[in-house]
Amino acid sequence: MATRIPVRTEVAVIGAGPAGLAAALYAGRARLATVVLERGAAGGQASTTHLIENYPGFPEGIAGPDLMQRMEQQARRFGAEFHYAEVHAVATGDGGLVVSSSEGDLHAAAVIVATGTEPVRLGVPGEDRLRGAGVSYCATCDGAFFRDGRVLVIGGGDSAIVEALFLTRFASNVTVVHRREQLRATKVVQEDAFRNPKIDFAWNSVVEEILGARKVEGVILKDTRTGETRRLDADGVFVAVGSRPDTGFVAGLADMDPRGYIVTDDRMMTRTPGLFAAGDVRAKAVRQVVTAVADGAIAAVEAERHISGH
Repeated sequence: MATRIPVRTEVAVIGAGPAGLAAALYAGRARLATVVLERGAAGGQASTTHLIENYPGFPEGIAGPDLMQRMEQQARRFGAEFHYAEVHAVATGDGGLVVSSSEGDLHAAAVIVATGTEPVRLGVPGEDRLRGAGVSYCATCDGAFFRDGRVLVIGGGDSAIVEALFLTRFASNVTVVHRREQLRATKVVQEDAFRNPKIDFAWNSVVEEILGARKVEGVILKDTRTGETRRLDADGVFVAVGSRPDTGFVAGLADMDPRGYIVTDDRMMTRTPGLFAAGDVRAKAVRQVVTAVADGAIAAVEAERHISGH
């Protein structure tokens, strides 16, 4: 990525995950000057997934980094310009929007926010070191790698229990680790889990450490009542204690739901003209690569209409 950003552009895309890359592709193909600002490597969370098996067009699956690289190349082919920058704020001004970043201000006629989310981590020893080697934050992405294995799901809400149920398609045993003795998931989801013979529960327990040299071998659990610790062997650890969107930089321009996700209409529009949101950062029900790509395409089409005055 280049180090100096231009002063002006027609479309500024914040984030280079699947939604941002799709938005850049569609905006570039519409012959709009397009600048993508990304604070890390292009690809987002999808680029950390070893194999994506549910993206249409790849019957044998495709490695996450490979898919994201292809998307980036395609966006560049249509003229999208990529820059490494940390975005601090977006404000109205100069007849459009101004994106303030670590590399300077960028004036744009339309801005598409595609910053995605970051899974909430446990913050325990072994978690970062074994991410991608048994530690995962997405059952639909990585569940098939644990066929006939024993896995743990950390959490007690809807997302955790839905992931546990999904993992029973592959794993021989799924243990839900929850810090309380009652789940927070909705009753229907709980009942499905309790009926499933492959699922058991480690109540009143928190993970103190994830064990393993090159891959996950187990965890150390601490009893929240007694403080006692024990080892529990496992082949995989799926962390499902929530996700956190990065949306503070548009707090004054877009409505947020109680969890901080950006509220848009079905055209990806926020309440500020010219400001759009796409992908996992948006308040919605399904967060997958394919839905992020769809959001990005819609946002870019609507951005072109906004710029052309239609």
